[in-house]
Amino acid sequence: MTSPGTQKQDKGFKYTLYEQLGVREYWLFDPKGEWIEGQLRGYRLRGNEYEAIADSRSELLGLQLRVEGELIGFYREDTGEKLLIPGELAQALKQETAARQQAERRAEQAEQIITELMDQLEKLGIDPDEKI
Repeated sequence: MTSPGTQKQDKGFKYTLYEQLGVREYWLFDPKGEWIEGQLRGYRLRGNEYEAIADSRSELLGLQLRVEGELIGFYREDTGEKLLIPGELAQALKQETAARQQAERRAEQAEQIITELMDQLEKLGIDPDEKI
């Protein structure tokens, strides 16, 4: 995360330090879009120096980074699937649980209807297991 207040340190000291330490990728994210055009800028170590990353793709992580308002969305390159942040993950789990519970209720209702129909056939003297 960066801002105009940390811009000099992010572009200077940290950039140079991480480059010298051999950090393979260095990303700057400006959530408010105050000084980085497009809010996101990445650098990839080539040899001993950083070069700008043109496509917002992290080779190191195997992820595509996309600005989503004041957050970064991370997407798998192999499937395009978004990696959910905790709040999104909790919501997805809640929806999945509700859908499963609804499917279980429908299955129970269907089983009850079948049982009632079998009982009615038996009352009529029809063996439901007998082939016609």
